[in-house]
Amino acid sequence: MKNIVAVIPVLNEEATIETIIHQLRLQGIETICVVDNGSSDRTPFLAAQAGATVLHESRRGYGQACLRGIRSPQVAQAEWILFCDGDGSDDLSDLPKLLSLRSQYDFILGNRRSTASGRSQLTPIQNFGNWLATRLIHLGWGYAYEDLGPLRLIRRQTLEQFAMTNRDFGWTVEMQAKAAEHWQQNSLRICEQPVNYLPRQGGQSKISGTVRGSVKAGQVILATLAKLYWQKTGQVFWQRWQAFVRQKSMQQILLGAIALLMLVGSIWAVPNGDFLNDPNAVPHFWVAMGLMSIGFLASHSLSKVNRYWFWGLAIAPRLLLLAMYPGDDIWRYLWEGHLQNHGFNPYLLAPDADVLNHLRFDWWSKINHPDHAAIYPPVTQLGFRVLAALSPSVLLFKSAFVVADLGICRLLSCRFGYKASLIYAWNPLVIYSFAGGGHYDSWFLLALVAAWLNWDSPHSETEGKRRSPPNKLTLAKFKSVLWLGLSIATKWMSLPVLGFLAWRQVHSADISSTDEQTSHWRFKNWGKAIALLLLGILPFLIAALPFCQGWSCPVVPITSPFVSYGRSASLIPQWVTYLWPASVKLNWIYAVPLFISLLWGLRKFKSVGRFTEHYLITLMLLSPIIHAWYFTWLVPFAVSSRNWGIQLISISAFIYFALPYQLALGMESWSLSYWQQSILWGPFLLGLFLFGIQRQKNHN
Repeated sequence: MKNIVAVIPVLNEEATIETIIHQLRLQGIETICVVDNGSSDRTPFLAAQAGATVLHESRRGYGQACLRGIRSPQVAQAEWILFCDGDGSDDLSDLPKLLSLRSQYDFILGNRRSTASGRSQLTPIQNFGNWLATRLIHLGWGYAYEDLGPLRLIRRQTLEQFAMTNRDFGWTVEMQAKAAEHWQQNSLRICEQPVNYLPRQGGQSKISGTVRGSVKAGQVILATLAKLYWQKTGQVFWQRWQAFVRQKSMQQILLGAIALLMLVGSIWAVPNGDFLNDPNAVPHFWVAMGLMSIGFLASHSLSKVNRYWFWGLAIAPRLLLLAMYPGDDIWRYLWEGHLQNHGFNPYLLAPDADVLNHLRFDWWSKINHPDHAAIYPPVTQLGFRVLAALSPSVLLFKSAFVVADLGICRLLSCRFGYKASLIYAWNPLVIYSFAGGGHYDSWFLLALVAAWLNWDSPHSETEGKRRSPPNKLTLAKFKSVLWLGLSIATKWMSLPVLGFLAWRQVHSADISSTDEQTSHWRFKNWGKAIALLLLGILPFLIAALPFCQGWSCPVVPITSPFVSYGRSASLIPQWVTYLWPASVKLNWIYAVPLFISLLWGLRKFKSVGRFTEHYLITLMLLSPIIHAWYFTWLVPFAVSSRNWGIQLISISAFIYFALPYQLALGMESWSLSYWQQSILWGPFLLGLFLFGIQRQKNHN
């Protein structure tokens, strides 16, 4: 029978494997795949000697071994797959009964519990477990099985439709639950055939041999059924909900509701921005952001968005929040721009320097950290100088940040479309951070996004153009590096991305090249990579010149106490401090794991977007200093990746404002409690975990 392949997962079955292979051959099964799951005895050697094809699966798990077997070339050519155990307990003399039913059924199981001899060989725990699992399948999927026996025959195409995922003892129950689901749809014929069951012929059972093993197997089986049932019911509910909200009338109602929530939330937030001085501000602000967050989440149910709705709800909340009291960073922006216009270097003089007393405005006392000199990069300082020359006005500065913010909306919507770009354009954290809080981060982010989209620009398939060789320095790449250089000179955080571009240039070569040609390309690419690095730091060097005096150029604040010792709402550094209190003065140590992560990212990723998202996520987890608006750095990349961790942190990040709230209440603590930390970081970590699972599933 050449159209049948037997798959036998084994682990230390040297006493029985030869006999099983011999019995299968007597029954006419010619193709036999033995999947060794890490045996420490001679099982694989004896199986090969007996004529079976031996496959190796180092990752432990019954389901993992079965999966390795069905992915083999031998199975790909078969019509039927026979599964049996390698311990000799399956009575293969009953196999002709199963084989004779192939023309009538698609899934044929050996039923041990329908024979007295079979039931007698099962332990009480096994009998109870089989009864419970089959009853649960009956309740959840409607098919009344009697057993979860290992001896089973199934069409290969049928098994492929199941898309099996369990890698452990839940493999058999997952197969039967999914078979029952197909049976409900009248697309599968199932049969249970009574079979005998023998005492184990050798080795030790991995399940029923111990109470612990039996309990573990039971937990896995029940967890598998619970997961499958949740997927089944959740999928039905989600499909019905999607069908309901995608009705044209519901889409219009939903859009109206989202607009109402976003606008009401924005209006509510406007008078509640003075977090440090007004004890009532933060609670009202949380309500406002809660309304906007509900609207943001509801936007995921929109099937499409036209440009009028997209831009209307991108611009209107931002215009409203321009009137909101800003965060305290903006006073330093105004001061440092004002200072430059009077001929002083903000890198050399802290705001409280006596020589600057005559330049103070009435808002001077609002400047944060007045004993610290400037830490913002030179392009940012020049931007502050230009704006302050026009007018040292909060509204003007905020407007400049919002223009850059809307520029990001434009870039993303042109590349990914209006619907996908809602993750950024209607994001409440983004809207508040730049329009309400008045943080300048949109400047560096605009340049970073422009660099990303120029380097990773879509090619050829859709436009019919010839794809340029990966090692060729195109105009788009030059533009990308210049944009990235501008981003670095605006905020230091973009610097590792320049290293990635240089790395990609060195390690790119024409895929049609020979090994010798590839080596030649890499040698030439070193020169191109160095050129990219020089081009990338050029904007910084040019912008730094006005702040340099001779060989002194204090534009890199590596000695700033804020950089060296500052702490705010961190995750990993906070937990390290619990275990090692002295680490609170050692912020530099987190550069080590960050560097290791960057090296891994260089090897792992080929696109700027994927690398930058990975880098920024790692930076958030490791950084000793975290402010809510830092998470906006991640949001543009979620438009492409749909990363749920980034989308969820866009909402949970607002718990950060418990810090200024505590100061407004007279508390002198700038640290989050355990529960506040959990609310801030928990959704982010959960979303990253779920996103990782989904990406791995898609990859598989």
